[in-house]
Amino acid sequence: MRLPKQRRIKNKTDYHKRLKLLKSGAPRVTFRKTNRYVIAQYVTSREAQDKIEFGITSKKLKNYGWPDKFDGSLKSITASYLTGLLMGKEIIKNKMKTPIVDFGMTRVLSKNRTFGFIKGLIDAGVEIKCSEDHFPDEERIEGKYMKEDFSKTFKEIKSKIEKSEVIFSTKEKKKEKKK
Repeated sequence: MRLPKQRRIKNKTDYHKRLKLLKSGAPRVTFRKTNRYVIAQYVTSREAQDKIEFGITSKKLKNYGWPDKFDGSLKSITASYLTGLLMGKEIIKNKMKTPIVDFGMTRVLSKNRTFGFIKGLIDAGVEIKCSEDHFPDEERIEGKYMKEDFSKTFKEIKSKIEKSEVIFSTKEKKKEKKK
């Protein structure tokens, strides 16, 4: 009797999907949701060893004016879209190769936060093929569905991100630590 691998038993890795992604040779953008935040990482692989080039969490949105009273919404569709926009700006700024989106073991359902994240990447200028039918409605992306109307704050944060030159990456952090 052959037992499945440990990470498969714990429902963390789909090895069939991972093998396909690795064989493509293209870098990946991973998207994960925790209980509080949304995490996105730009990952390159060489000989089945992953290297995270940089990562962004929705916690960074606080630097762009995300209000404290909406801290519980840092894993929402709105936060996912803005995190995707931040990630896309970083990819474009550093002139990195166009990535493949890696959802991992996340269920992929239309009009949810994963597709909000992809829409943010596309709006930033990253060329990813995805049908418009899967994206959430503009009202949901702008945050009109939240307890309080978030659309005004959304537009302010989005304009700050689009104008911003200061975007965080692990390479910049390492340089700052050495100084």
